[in-house]
Amino acid sequence: MQFSITHPMHSHPYNPELVAGAGIAQVAVAAEKAGFGGFGFTDHPAPTQRWLEAGGHDALDPFVAMSYAAAHTTTLRLIPNIVVLPYRNPFVVAKAGATLDLLSDGRFTLAVGAGYLKREFAALGVDFDDRAALFEESLEVIRAIWTTDDVTFEGKHFSARGITAHPRPMAKPHPPIWIGGNTAAARARVAAHGQGWCPFRAPAVLARTARTATLDSVERLTAGIADLRRRLEDAGRDPRDIDVVFTNSVGGSPGDDDFDAGAFLTGVAELEAAGVTWVQVSVPGDSLSHALEAIEEFGSSVVAEVSR
Repeated sequence: MQFSITHPMHSHPYNPELVAGAGIAQVAVAAEKAGFGGFGFTDHPAPTQRWLEAGGHDALDPFVAMSYAAAHTTTLRLIPNIVVLPYRNPFVVAKAGATLDLLSDGRFTLAVGAGYLKREFAALGVDFDDRAALFEESLEVIRAIWTTDDVTFEGKHFSARGITAHPRPMAKPHPPIWIGGNTAAARARVAAHGQGWCPFRAPAVLARTARTATLDSVERLTAGIADLRRRLEDAGRDPRDIDVVFTNSVGGSPGDDDFDAGAFLTGVAELEAAGVTWVQVSVPGDSLSHALEAIEEFGSSVVAEVSR
């Protein structure tokens, strides 16, 4: 089992310590020292004021911020949480990802989702109703441009002839692609294109807001993993080669007064038995010092125990 954190800029307004270069570097270095396997940033280039005031959060550009974190670490994987793929031209995503993978010595994982905020799509000039088709085409383009020269692609949204984009990523055949979403369609995309599935915990109300399937228990997650494995086997792929990422709801969150490391470990064991390979962990964003303390404590009370 491995653990990953998203940089704790999860409020509006945010704590300015967390967006300074020194703050990003300190969080990344602390995560690596504590034994975390992954570190990343969210992706909201154009959120609405209404969404921010309703519990949303500000964000940095994930590729720029991950590059800065990469320069201060040596083993930590750079895993965004997540890149909304339809927001961007896939050739640009492929170039940014290849560059980050090279500069980090092969430590980049492209975690992507289809997105759900209609007004953010509108601000970016992207048709919300086309997001699924954009997502599918983008996955095809990125995999092709990372592995092939003289690429020709004809789709509904992208048309390219004779494209060669070097330098290629360091990872072979290409950086892992993790695909977000709780639906059967997301799992079908993993079977066709991905090396990981990253659903998120979504009670019914949140699932409606995020336009995805309800996923509120380990039992539902286990059923989803079983469905994913069937799809992988049907595609001639080994399910053991695919990562599954999820959050642990048992024991609270690091940095909280009532955080219970023993209970958290019990929850981790239950997730591992279900087939989860990475646990996404939330750390506090009220101050840089609190985030660093929580990361260090989690490393000694949880990561070290799992690693025994």
